[in-house]
Amino acid sequence: MRLDLLVENLVIVELKAIEVIHPVHEAVLLSYMKMLKKPQGLLINFHTDKITKSMKPFVNEFYSILPDE
Repeated sequence: MRLDLLVENLVIVELKAIEVIHPVHEAVLLSYMKMLKKPQGLLINFHTDKITKSMKPFVNEFYSILPDE
């Protein structure tokens, strides 16, 4: 398996085009975040009429090590 996008070396973006997001899809994203030690993830499903409602953000324990800006 490969991740879909890595943005600014901080955010993993997992792209889907399926009718229903299942817990396994979230688990894959969380696994990528943990393995790569990335603080943020975004799951986006393109099989929708309103893409903004299909986006689901994730944050893990690595978020706390980001510098304050």
